[in-house]
Amino acid sequence: MAETPKPEEIARIDHKAPLWEGWMNRPVDIRPGIYCYAANPKNVEAVGMPNARQWNPVDEDWKLPENWQEIFIEGFKDRLGKFRSLKLFMDICVRCGACADKCHFFIGSGDPKNMPVMRAELLRSVYRKYFTTGGRILGLLAGARGLTDEVLKDIWYYLYQCTECRRCSVFCPYGIDTAEVTILGRELTNLLGLNTDWIQAPVANCYRTGNHLGIQPHAYKDMIDFFVDEIEEVTGVKVEPSFNRKGAEILFITPSGDVFADPGTYTAMGYLILFHYLQDQGLDITWSTYASEGGNFGYFTSHEMAKRLNAKMYAEAKRLGVKWILGGECGHMWRVINQYMDTFNGPADFLEEPVSPITGTKFENAKGTKMVHIVEFTADLIKNNKLKLDPSRNDNLVVTFHDSCNPARGMGFFEEPRYIIKNVCNNFYDMPPSTIREQTFCCGSGAGLNAGEDMELRMRGGLPRANAVKYVHEKYGVNMLACICAIDRAVLPNLMEYWVPEVDVTGVHEMVGNALILDGEKERTTNLRGEPLPGMEEEEDV
Repeated sequence: MAETPKPEEIARIDHKAPLWEGWMNRPVDIRPGIYCYAANPKNVEAVGMPNARQWNPVDEDWKLPENWQEIFIEGFKDRLGKFRSLKLFMDICVRCGACADKCHFFIGSGDPKNMPVMRAELLRSVYRKYFTTGGRILGLLAGARGLTDEVLKDIWYYLYQCTECRRCSVFCPYGIDTAEVTILGRELTNLLGLNTDWIQAPVANCYRTGNHLGIQPHAYKDMIDFFVDEIEEVTGVKVEPSFNRKGAEILFITPSGDVFADPGTYTAMGYLILFHYLQDQGLDITWSTYASEGGNFGYFTSHEMAKRLNAKMYAEAKRLGVKWILGGECGHMWRVINQYMDTFNGPADFLEEPVSPITGTKFENAKGTKMVHIVEFTADLIKNNKLKLDPSRNDNLVVTFHDSCNPARGMGFFEEPRYIIKNVCNNFYDMPPSTIREQTFCCGSGAGLNAGEDMELRMRGGLPRANAVKYVHEKYGVNMLACICAIDRAVLPNLMEYWVPEVDVTGVHEMVGNALILDGEKERTTNLRGEPLPGMEEEEDV
């Protein structure tokens, strides 16, 4: 594994235009620390994807199929016919550069091929060669490139330096969605077996066991039982979640990262405390140990794989006979649900339009998918005065909020998380306007880039977000970065430790769990992390 450069080294970035003889003639340099390892063949075979074999991105021979150019071009042709957006995005870009300085990877690396316009141009040059008259006749003069081994490596390397965050699309005057180009470009590379293991392993695990981590049902339940014990130690109250219970009104599905990875585990404890609090008010909810994953790494592979993995949620809802689905804090889970689920696997006519059993609120935005985000569910509870909260329990925190790209830019999900945070803690400050909401900077590790071997890429890509956090840390004393995405909760601690080590990371419902006042609870002296509550430091020392 490559050694990650020190922050002061990464911070030395040269954004000057290189003196090239022409970008199409510049050979690709696949550097350790900037790419993810190739997929293990067993994970490729598990889901029936093509060309499973041992290969290495830094080797000269990628062990491609003999007719790999034909496979790639035919796949390209198929997608041009199937996705009108791809045809438009290939044709209408005028290379104005409005997107160039909006990409966190270009900002953090200075690599011109990480400009969204240039990243798409890698694929667009092949499109011109094989699908336009000018490109076939004029070749390089028309910006067209034949599909060679070197061109393929160029495309692959930079498609996996994109988190599909869509920030570039916000600033494109023509509305080009470069993330969609990345998604479809990755589909083409996957036709040749050019998978990365940090994507392919979660895909295979989800197919086999229902979640990205490959957790068996008994292990999933054991972990939640552990949380039950931890909650009892903190609150004196024993919560009693149910699993796989047929006839429950609501099925709860959250990312498996919330169950097995800190600090997501504290977010899961927050869910459990909230559900216990609401049981006497009529909440009838169950967890599944089979559909135990809300996230969808299939989305980073192909539309078909995303559809295939997403289907388990509806299948489990039908098996258990629930009325609707409540989903946990996750990013790409919610982009898939909000933008694709109804056409992927719906319409879910066997489910009902979600209605809160506590407030009676009808979630009309979930009329098609029958699935509600827990943040909008909890915000509705607070708005209707259904929760007893003591925000002073979070007074040790000065909080800012990271708008996760998928629920924010992909859903317009801006106010609900902030509303909750402001009701469960007393110290909140937003980052600068140009770095949040629809203009939010990415964590730098989404879309399957959250591996350990590409840490330099992640730290470079996360630099703009870290800079914004550093600003509010220095101006307001912010010491906690809240988010509503499992990938963010997994990767932002590394980013903060690297760039702003004084700031920690939390999920929103961890703070909700700390603030909720439960009937019959003992006097709390610690938060869910076992840290002393404000004013309780001396008691903990005794």
